[in-house]
Amino acid sequence: MPSNARILPLVIASALFMEQMDSTIIATSLPAMAADLGVSPTSLKLAFTTYLLGLTVVLPVSGWAADRFGAKTVFRLAIVIFTLASAACGLADSLHWLVVARGVQGIGGALMVPVGRIIVLRSVKKSELLDALAWLTIPALIGPVIGPPVGGYITMTYDWRWIFWMNLPFGVAAFALASWLMPNIKADIPPSLDVKGFLLSGAGLTLTVLGLTVAGRGLFTGPEVVIMIAAGVAFLVAYVAHARRFKAPILDLRLMRIPSYRHSMLGGNLFRIAVGAVPFIMPLMLQLGFGFSPFASGMVTFASAFGALSMKFTVARIVRFFGYRSLLIVNGLLCCATFAAMGFFRATTPFWMMFAVLLVGGFMRSLQFSSLNTLAYADVDRNDIAKANTLYTVVQQLFLAMGVAVAAFLLDFRLWWSGRSALTPADFSFVLFVTAAISALAVISYMKLETDAGASISGHAEEEGESPSGQVTRA
Repeated sequence: MPSNARILPLVIASALFMEQMDSTIIATSLPAMAADLGVSPTSLKLAFTTYLLGLTVVLPVSGWAADRFGAKTVFRLAIVIFTLASAACGLADSLHWLVVARGVQGIGGALMVPVGRIIVLRSVKKSELLDALAWLTIPALIGPVIGPPVGGYITMTYDWRWIFWMNLPFGVAAFALASWLMPNIKADIPPSLDVKGFLLSGAGLTLTVLGLTVAGRGLFTGPEVVIMIAAGVAFLVAYVAHARRFKAPILDLRLMRIPSYRHSMLGGNLFRIAVGAVPFIMPLMLQLGFGFSPFASGMVTFASAFGALSMKFTVARIVRFFGYRSLLIVNGLLCCATFAAMGFFRATTPFWMMFAVLLVGGFMRSLQFSSLNTLAYADVDRNDIAKANTLYTVVQQLFLAMGVAVAAFLLDFRLWWSGRSALTPADFSFVLFVTAAISALAVISYMKLETDAGASISGHAEEEGESPSGQVTRA
């Protein structure tokens, strides 16, 4: 494989590792941070919320910025913002300081992740995209795996502030590697900034994603969450009306006319609702439903991350062998089966059996994600990559957050329906069964794909004796 398909993803992954590590390491240190700052752990949830706020506001403008100023320039700026904000988080002596610094961190993360993917999509040939994106995500998956134990060790041995300060050497290394090895790709004719669209989409996405994320977590009352989501949806509806009239909208919905992009998005969104619900529901099921300790719960749920990581080494071969359409349908049903299998867990279920189901489920879900995330760009013109990536990333964030809201709503519904005030294991099983059903609906969209969908990436049609254009080729 040409080095470009490995070197660039690994350079970008060095920054994504820092971002992913930071996002998972904080939860372990929450009690120590709260005690040091003199606030309750519940109040510190604002630090998580403001990170999401900064992320969501800036996401829509990331593609435009990459086209206008160059992807390398924006990516390096994102590293600087994230690294300096990390230093500021470590210096925080009050909740307000920490909240503001986390918001700035979110801005850096919003530019870092999608712009890094734009660089890979534009620099690597489509036939090498599966391998390139696998190399891009492997280091990023390691972050969530080692984040919690590293955070616990640092907090107990040194000080919680070092969980932020440890980002500094990663940031310096990522900036140096990006400056040395990364091309500064720009659009041939960069579009003007859609200011009205940016304001409408920013307000809509911020209120909607924030409302979906905090639903069921006690940060806001039920009516406040409903008002927040309703206002966000209203802004998004206004944006859709605006985008239909504007020549170069900041989120270009016309990309949905591309079949492979549309079905990857539509089917993927239903799948992401299910995927977003599982990390929320499983720790609650294990700890509240079965009485597991946080450590024992983590040792079970760790299996999903390990399964996802192991899949990245085989995704390219699997997609090339089966092709996108067959793989998404069959693997989508297998994902549905793993969601349902979790619903049959009981407190008496052997540890190894839970671990095995979550391990296989993590593998299957990661395979589905990787397939969807590459199929989406198979037929997108190179000049439209930034716009396609921005829209895809924004919608992905929205529906993952929706998964948390759906799971929280279903739990509340079960309590209301039964007239109980305490959750039982059966309530969590109900949520997982509904999650499996939502995931199964995604298969309908995959069935509408052409048999040679994404052949420019997978090469599957060519191997069967037919090129992506439909012309017969020689073996």
